[in-house]
Amino acid sequence: MTADGTDPDLPAQATATVLAPAPALLRAALDATSEAVVLCAATDHQILLVNNAAHALAPELSAGMSAAASPIVALTQAITQSQHTFTAEHDGRRLRGDRRDLGAEHYGWYLQDVTPLERERARTAFLAEAGRRLAASLNHRRALRTTAELAVSHLADAAVVVLPSERRQSDWVRLVGGGTVDQGSLRERMLGEVPGLVEALGGFPPIPSRWLDAGQVPGWLLPEGFGPIGALLVTPLPGNAEPAGALILARRGTDAAFSDEDEMLARIFAARAGAAISAAMLYRDQVDTTAVLQADLLPPELPQPDGVELIGSYQAAREALRVGGDFYDVFKPTARRPETVIALGDVCGKGPEAAVLTGKVRQTLRALRLVDVPPEEMLGVLNQALLESGRQHRFVTLVVGSVVRSEHGRVRLTLASGGHPPPLVLRADGTVEEVPTSGTLIGVVPHTVVHPADVELAPGELCLLYSDGLTEARGGPSGTEQYGELRLRDALSSCAGMPGEAAVERIRQLVSDWVHGGMRDDIAMLAVRAPSRTPLSLRGGGARNTSPFAIDAKRNDRRPRQRV
Repeated sequence: MTADGTDPDLPAQATATVLAPAPALLRAALDATSEAVVLCAATDHQILLVNNAAHALAPELSAGMSAAASPIVALTQAITQSQHTFTAEHDGRRLRGDRRDLGAEHYGWYLQDVTPLERERARTAFLAEAGRRLAASLNHRRALRTTAELAVSHLADAAVVVLPSERRQSDWVRLVGGGTVDQGSLRERMLGEVPGLVEALGGFPPIPSRWLDAGQVPGWLLPEGFGPIGALLVTPLPGNAEPAGALILARRGTDAAFSDEDEMLARIFAARAGAAISAAMLYRDQVDTTAVLQADLLPPELPQPDGVELIGSYQAAREALRVGGDFYDVFKPTARRPETVIALGDVCGKGPEAAVLTGKVRQTLRALRLVDVPPEEMLGVLNQALLESGRQHRFVTLVVGSVVRSEHGRVRLTLASGGHPPPLVLRADGTVEEVPTSGTLIGVVPHTVVHPADVELAPGELCLLYSDGLTEARGGPSGTEQYGELRLRDALSSCAGMPGEAAVERIRQLVSDWVHGGMRDDIAMLAVRAPSRTPLSLRGGGARNTSPFAIDAKRNDRRPRQRV
């Protein structure tokens, strides 16, 4: 111990001079602590002691100077403004100070380098933002764009997302800070020109940035004017069982570099981005597959036979699925059977399972049409096919019929029903008649009973086939009342004189207004109309049915036919 109270055995930085002798035990205790402490006099703010940790953080501070006029501006301001804390940038660090009173005559400033904490907070905030934005959409292109935008905003001056090769080409999305997103494709052989890219696309662990020669980066990777690349980082984008792509990060400037912390953050971000891109790719593939499957399940484009109008309308219970258990179809005439065959049915259930059965029923009907099976016999064959499928509780209600053009602009229909609501006929004067066709459910019992019926339509008259989703749609003032057959008849009657498309659209809109956004079942409609021969403005109306063409009662009086 020297005369001034210092210990010659302590390191040089620990032998800070003090204005007045201090107990060696106190100095040793402060030097041994990991906290940075600057001891000051309460009266004039003179610094009495700077311990080892404080000297390492702020070597400008020394005993004897006034803390109120120190080189650390934030410390000086805190003292002059009587503040007990401060946070400021100092010598490349984020410095925080807290004042604690040590009796009446002394106080201490406890300094802390919060740079690592601030960096960790920034990394946490970045990853939180990345997770939120990447999870916001399942659009594949948007996921790629978001990945590039996040990378440029937090990790690098430029980012390129490269997807795995397909058909010997790889798509890429690129963004440079302050620019716009570019996208394109490159040939598979060009991937090897970027150091580490082939390995990253193969799912191998990323090569450390310091091992990659940024000077070997090909000119096509980044746009002209980017400047010299100082640091390059290529990391895989892990996906679902296989890589979703690779992320290329570049920093401009000769002194640019990726620290170990930067590389670790990039790997964590890449894992989240890869999961999002992989999920978006899977969703895209599922959408494409669903679209292909739906193509044969969606209602067909209706043919327009000469002298006959055919109008269809379909609304699935689940709008996102677009298909369901209700369906209609139209089969063109064949060489041996000149009539057009129509069908409208309702498969039990709704959603994907009902849509699958719908497809099978439609294909069965189409096959029967190709072998010239009469419409009313189709029901018996379809019934047998469903029973032999081995699936229980799968049944169908169905109306099938033939449509032929008759003389004087008339249209003649022969309709057969298998447990389906009977079609309605709209006459020229607004009268609505029910077609007296009936039969047993299809797919329930081994033998079917069918009562066919013939209908003739005068010019301007219409026959409507519909599914029970129309009459069972719940809504109205209570929200639970069914639309019902009476309202349907009234709605159809109000369509007298309208074109076929307008009549079907009016009924659809009235039912939609009745439901007003509530839950509903699938709804299918198929209208057959005899085209008008005279303008609507010249056609008279009346209170009674003036049509000379009505339902053929003689045919409807026939004995029921048993089908096997």
